[in-house]
Amino acid sequence: VQLQASGGGLVPPGGSLRLSCAVSGIIIQSWTVGWYRQAPGKQREFVARITSGTNPDYLDAVADSGKGRFTISRDNAKNTVYLQMNSLKPEDTAVYYCAAGPRRLNPKYTTWDYFGQGTLVTVSS
Repeated sequence: VQLQASGGGLVPPGGSLRLSCAVSGIIIQSWTVGWYRQAPGKQREFVARITSGTNPDYLDAVADSGKGRFTISRDNAKNTVYLQMNSLKPEDTAVYYCAAGPRRLNPKYTTWDYFGQGTLVTVSS
């Protein structure tokens, strides 16, 4: 299983970036795929996740830090998950990682079996 994150870069405050996570070895429709980030000197933190199921309340989730600014989506045909980030702030600066875990009844309790290499996002003027 491989998860390849891309799309990071340097962006000014208020700018936008779209991160991509190209997945191989698993079918993303059958898994929960998410994004984490780790800023220098800080612990890794949850950013967003997306999954499949019948409960619309569980299909996707974004951490409070990104609500209203970040959107997670996927392209099943490309087996790729995206993180659209708008209105970026300096505190969003971090290495962003994508991860995959088996689907659970409540994806809040996903165990992340696979992490990919990260992509660096720097928000600075």
